[in-house]
Amino acid sequence: MPESSVAEPTTLTFDAPVTELHVRIVNGTVNVVGTDEGPARLEVSEIEGPPLVVTQKDGTLTVAYDDLPWKGFLKWLDHKGWRRSAVVSLAVPAQTRVEVGVVGAAAVVSGIRGPAAVKGVAGDTTLVSLSGPVRADTVSGSVEAQSVTGDLRFASVSGDLTVVEGSGPSVRADTVSGSMIVDLAPDGPTDIKLTSVSGEIAIRMPDPADAEVEANTASGAISNAFDDLRVQGLWGAHKLTGRLGAGSGKLRATTVSGSIALLRRPPREDEPDPRDASGDNAGTTDKKVL
Repeated sequence: MPESSVAEPTTLTFDAPVTELHVRIVNGTVNVVGTDEGPARLEVSEIEGPPLVVTQKDGTLTVAYDDLPWKGFLKWLDHKGWRRSAVVSLAVPAQTRVEVGVVGAAAVVSGIRGPAAVKGVAGDTTLVSLSGPVRADTVSGSVEAQSVTGDLRFASVSGDLTVVEGSGPSVRADTVSGSMIVDLAPDGPTDIKLTSVSGEIAIRMPDPADAEVEANTASGAISNAFDDLRVQGLWGAHKLTGRLGAGSGKLRATTVSGSIALLRRPPREDEPDPRDASGDNAGTTDKKVL
C-alpha cells in the first residue's frame, strides 16, 4: 500500500516491515505502542476535517496531514487548519524509530525501544517505558516521562516536565517558564542538567545519593534536604554545592527567578532505610531553605 487517504474511521494492517514511524495530527489523540508480535497496525477511530494521508515506503510508515510538515512543525500556526481532529492508535515493532508531532492533541508513546522524538505546539505528552534516546520539544504542551531508561532531552517555552522513576543515563531539560519535577530512581541518571528562566525546579534524589551537585538561582529560593550540601548567599543569588556519596554523577540546576528544591526520596518498601543503622528516624527529612 504505497499511499491511501483516510477520511473515516478505519483499521489498516501493514504486512511490509516498519522500521520508522512518522505521525502528525491536529487536535484529538495519538497513541503509539511498541509490540514484539505481529505486523504494524493503524486504527483511526475518529476523524473530522481533511483526511489523513497514510504512506509506507522503504520501511517508513507515515500518518499525517499533507499540509503539516515535520520541518518547522513548532511554527505551524495556521488556525484555519486547526479545524480538524483525529483519534489515532498505532501498534509498531518495539525497535521502530518514532517521530510524533501534535498540535492541540494529546500524545502517548509507550513500549518503544528505538529512538523517539515528540514535537508539540499544544497538548500534553505522556512517555512510558521508553528505552531508546528520547527528545521532546514543545511550545506550551507538558511532558510526563514514566520509567524512561534512555537519554531524555526536553525543551519548551512554557510547558512543564515531570519525570517519574527516572533511570536513564542522562536528563537534559531547558524551559523558559515551565516547571520541572524530576524524580530519580535509585539506579537513576548520572548526568542531569536542568535550566529554566522563571520556572520552578524540584529534584527528588535517592538516599543515599551519588553525585556532584551544583544549583544556582539569581533571585529564587533554594530548598535543600541533604546535610552534605551547602547553600551560599543570603540575599539575591543563591548557590548550592557539594558532593553526595562518591560524587560519580553530576547534577546541575540553574534558574534566573525560579526556585530550586532538592528533596530526599524515601527508600522503597523492599529496601531498608540506610539511616536506620545510625539510629536516625526513618521518617525524618531535614529541610533548609534560603
